[in-house]
Amino acid sequence: MDRVKEVNLETLSELQLQHMLHVPFENLDVMHQVPIPLDVETYYKKIVLNKRGGFCYELNGLFNWLLQTLGFNSCFISATVSRPDGSWAKEGSHAAQIVEFDQPYLVDVGFGDSARKPIPLTGEPCEDVSGVYRAVKVRENIFDLQRKKNEHKWDTLFRFDTTPKELADFEEACYFNQTSPKSHFTQKDIVSLATIEGRMTLSGNAFIITRHGEKQETTVSDSEKTTVLEKYFNIHL
Repeated sequence: MDRVKEVNLETLSELQLQHMLHVPFENLDVMHQVPIPLDVETYYKKIVLNKRGGFCYELNGLFNWLLQTLGFNSCFISATVSRPDGSWAKEGSHAAQIVEFDQPYLVDVGFGDSARKPIPLTGEPCEDVSGVYRAVKVRENIFDLQRKKNEHKWDTLFRFDTTPKELADFEEACYFNQTSPKSHFTQKDIVSLATIEGRMTLSGNAFIITRHGEKQETTVSDSEKTTVLEKYFNIHL
């Protein structure tokens, strides 16, 4: 933190990128039925000291603490994830953040494959190696985070409400996401980490490396997962 000189958009962008390049999005504690509380000190021990990752409450929870400690004007917000089939996940169960400068920006280090930079709420397209994104206003305080699919279509990743939240407001959602058979996180191992060229993801027994939009997928056995986690994600269970 001593290297942070100024509380500005450039610093925030670099912090967000470095977080996503070094801290995996993962649900291994959920799959091993290790309870995940809404507690930043627990997240610090897990992520910083034990070199692990986590899901949205953990990753955005710790990142929000970092931002506020550095002097950024940030707050939690809730979002509802759009499923690939067009339906919606549990309402308001995703935790993201808004950071205020001259205008508000959506910041999210806990969604896996998503934007790596702050997104203004103006509808302006923002591009990184993972895609082109925009935040489109739906109605007062409600916006859709969208990723460009092609010249004519944008996919909605999630719908978010800019009303400020506290981490404790996600208690029911956090419990649901780590216990419910309807939760995406209780179905299979998910570990994903951004790279400069794209992303590495372990999804069940599929190991996928994406470079500049090109995907290479291999199948790994359960016995090989430990090696993959250690070699590619630096996770030592």
